[in-house]
Amino acid sequence: MDYDRAYANGPFIPGAETFPPRWAKEAGAFRAALGRRARTAIPYGPQPRNFLDLFLPETAPLGLLVFVHGGYWLRFDRDLWSHLAAGAVARGWACAMPSYTLAPQARISAMTQEIARAVEVAASLVPGPVVVTGHSAGGHLSARMGCSDVALSAVKRVVPISPLADLEPISLTTMNDNLRLDEAEIAQESPALLTPRPGIEAHVWVGAQERPAFLWQARLLSEAWSCPWRPESGKHHFDVIDGLTDPASPLLAVCLG
Repeated sequence: MDYDRAYANGPFIPGAETFPPRWAKEAGAFRAALGRRARTAIPYGPQPRNFLDLFLPETAPLGLLVFVHGGYWLRFDRDLWSHLAAGAVARGWACAMPSYTLAPQARISAMTQEIARAVEVAASLVPGPVVVTGHSAGGHLSARMGCSDVALSAVKRVVPISPLADLEPISLTTMNDNLRLDEAEIAQESPALLTPRPGIEAHVWVGAQERPAFLWQARLLSEAWSCPWRPESGKHHFDVIDGLTDPASPLLAVCLG
């Protein structure tokens, strides 16, 4: 099996190259429109990328949604995704978006620890329940926030979007030159091989038009955790996150309903 091809998204999405510039434009416009309700570059740890942005609703927040970005643990940061907070903010929730140290500077186990710390810091700023979602590699990290080895009592629900739940296939791609996954870390960091924290709610989301490998990963996590999963009709890996911008979307209902 060609694992690089199996986990390649862009070559199978028409106009894939247009998505990051559009995300950047929409994210910048959202931050500008929110004005003082966009609190950017809040530090949560000692590393150069240990900052989060916090987007606030017009009234006292009902709770906190944390979104963890993707990019195969190798690329991107929080600045590209700010507009995905729009739906939560419109529903009266705060939304936090952290950056985190990427590979090869950090291993995935260290990223898990950083995101846990980011969630703790964001939760200290916003009263109420905490929901963690994330996309792709961020879907993996959001699922890790629901695992029994991560002590985050404020987190009531995780909604991994297109998550990478079993890291063994990723270790067979050329990306592993930088990720450096080994057997021990695969066992330690694969949510599908771990148990969910008692009392945590989980719902896995994925685009119905995604690569077969991502549909398999989503189904695997839902079966391992005995939680619901939903393949969203017509959505691929790059637009499956669009529902986060819409307060009335089924995805946001699963996150915050």
